[in-house]
Amino acid sequence: MIPGFETIDDLRRLCERLPEFDRTAAAAVAARQATLTKPPGSLGRLEELAAWLAGWQRRHMPRLERVEVVVFAGNHGVTVHGVSPYPASVTAQMVANFAAGGAAINQLAAIADAELRVVPLHLDTPTADFIEAPAMDEPGFLAAVRIGADQIRPGTDLLCLGEMGIGNTTAAAAIAAALYGGDAGRWVGRGTGIDDDGLRRKQRAVKAALARHRAALGDPLQVARCLGGFELAALLGATLAARHARVPLLLDGFVCSAAVAPLAQLRAGALDHARLAHVSAEAAHRQLARALGLAPLLDLGMRLGEASGAALAVPLLRAAVACHAGMASFGEAGVSGQT
Repeated sequence: MIPGFETIDDLRRLCERLPEFDRTAAAAVAARQATLTKPPGSLGRLEELAAWLAGWQRRHMPRLERVEVVVFAGNHGVTVHGVSPYPASVTAQMVANFAAGGAAINQLAAIADAELRVVPLHLDTPTADFIEAPAMDEPGFLAAVRIGADQIRPGTDLLCLGEMGIGNTTAAAAIAAALYGGDAGRWVGRGTGIDDDGLRRKQRAVKAALARHRAALGDPLQVARCLGGFELAALLGATLAARHARVPLLLDGFVCSAAVAPLAQLRAGALDHARLAHVSAEAAHRQLARALGLAPLLDLGMRLGEASGAALAVPLLRAAVACHAGMASFGEAGVSGQT
């Protein structure tokens, strides 16, 4: 859904030249909201969500007939430093669990009436250990971005994005620290449940990676390449392609937020087509959400990943659309409006 790109500079240009929100469609939603049988603004964020969907779908009446959940999976070389209590083999095992229908996201996607797709990226070949080298070389990074971009399908009404990858909260913390500053302790959390010794190892790994790639820290795309992962690069590509296709999307938790943060650094408003589905229990997610200007829809103490929070937020958007489309106006209901 986006033109070809051969270099990071090509990709940068695509990140800077973005289509905009359809304000006419959003204004039509606001005009209808003013006629419905309720006090003005009384449905709170549901009203804003209806207008947001309409503006990106370019429809006066938003709809959610085709909702998709895409989960990207990848492995990370930094796991050799003991940053996770789980071995890297768990990523492939969880991908198999997704395929068998046994994961939380399978149940939540079904409740959301959404199609689930899982996209594994090079599970047998993890990224380089980013303490020793860039996580990805430029061709590998661009290929992962393209894989993500190619997942965007015409006609999608709403996209939910998520990830799976042992070690990826370490990569996410490193990206956040590189883009927004502060020491490793500000951004590193317990991820899948590491103990105190594991937390210290994780902090040391992020600190070492930031020192190793100091020269790249001024360029958000180089930060994504040097400190990220295949699945994070795919998330960036999917988010960028969704913007070019004007597909609204829901981001999941900390890893998703970090993966798309380079886009926000490259261009103001780059994430206007995205909403943050939830704030996770990962320690740094609240501050990253604030840095990105994203207000979460849910706060349930979740930290699972795999698009679980994004899928769980879909019924909220369905409620927004149902109220907007189905409520009667004051005139239709014979109810007196404001005087």
